[in-house]
Amino acid sequence: MKNSRLSSYQIKPARRTEKVESYYFASKLHQISRMQQSGIDVINLGIGSPDLPPAPAVIETLMASAALPGNHAYQSYRGTDALRNAMAGWYQTKFGVQLDAATEILPLMGSKEGIMHISMAFLNPGDVVLVPDPGYPAYESAALLAGAKVQYYRLSSKNNWLPELSKIEKSLRTGVKLMWLNYPHMPTGAMANPAFFEEAVAFARRNNIMLCNDNPYAFILNDSPISILSVAESRNFCLELNSLSKSHNMAGWRMGLVAGGSPLIQAVLKVKSNMDSGMFRPVQDAAVVALGLGNEWYSQLNEIYNRRRTKVFRLFKLLSIKLGPQQAGLFVWGQLPASLPDAQLVSDTLLVQAGIFLTPGMVFGKAGKRYLRASLCVPEHRIDEACDRVASILQQNQLSNFVNSTLCIR
Repeated sequence: MKNSRLSSYQIKPARRTEKVESYYFASKLHQISRMQQSGIDVINLGIGSPDLPPAPAVIETLMASAALPGNHAYQSYRGTDALRNAMAGWYQTKFGVQLDAATEILPLMGSKEGIMHISMAFLNPGDVVLVPDPGYPAYESAALLAGAKVQYYRLSSKNNWLPELSKIEKSLRTGVKLMWLNYPHMPTGAMANPAFFEEAVAFARRNNIMLCNDNPYAFILNDSPISILSVAESRNFCLELNSLSKSHNMAGWRMGLVAGGSPLIQAVLKVKSNMDSGMFRPVQDAAVVALGLGNEWYSQLNEIYNRRRTKVFRLFKLLSIKLGPQQAGLFVWGQLPASLPDAQLVSDTLLVQAGIFLTPGMVFGKAGKRYLRASLCVPEHRIDEACDRVASILQQNQLSNFVNSTLCIR
């Protein structure tokens, strides 16, 4: 009888978990894994996880540091002095932004961690957060988990995927506390310019809103990296996230940073110090080396991505997908032709019938319903193979017929 009572008792998750869904890519990667286990060769163009290694000197530093017995202890929540100094030097060299390494930079276990930390540090239940559509899903999830409300602002190709701040200002809800920006933008690859950041900072100042710019794609296929912190007086109410994941092929190392005014950084640190016990010292030491790499590192990396992007352009052309204007970052974003249904069906059809995974744009918001995104984190020969598979389909019939026939089968 006792065991029966115990088996029927259920611990319910917190209500905040009901407001968010599992990350789309978690379930999709599980599906791809099952397909691969069954012998299907899937070409995964959906995930932005760099497939190339960090610079040799970075790996060598990690190994040498890991061999030192004293480097396996708990580390400071603020990171080593050497790491913060390297981050400050990186911002000075690459963005022309001078930061106080002691008070205006906080190393993080990747910038995604920072999205949650910032939300926990500044949002009270009922506060409103401005989130881009399309945009990175973590902005919405972090806001909801913190008990805040989300007000989406629509981005469109007509405005080069930049927010129309005058329209947003007219429709602001009461209680807006924070606004997320992300330029170069994911998923569209759109780039901001100094004039836009000036306008955004002025908008935030007028409306007493905190601005957070998520900036991990600044150095990928982008000749003009900029920081929102280059705007005068911005750091008093602006934070910027950055990461070594994409720029230095260190995604799995979990190394990022948040930069901004000292009071804001202290608030983030208060949350962070209650959630981890510092980063592995060898990873910090290796990051110092990575941040000191010269322009040759970025040039060589971008040469590879540029060749891959050219091949993805060919793939999109075969699919009759319309490309937007110049795009930066690790992805290619394109709009479906009128002959095809929504992007999720096209994505599912290509995966099941051709073993090619492209991310449907609806993952990033309603504005992405008719868009597909391809990652550049795949070797050139695999992109060529994806092109060959699509070309083979097109030899048999039109892709629209292929997709619609699959819809009928379902």
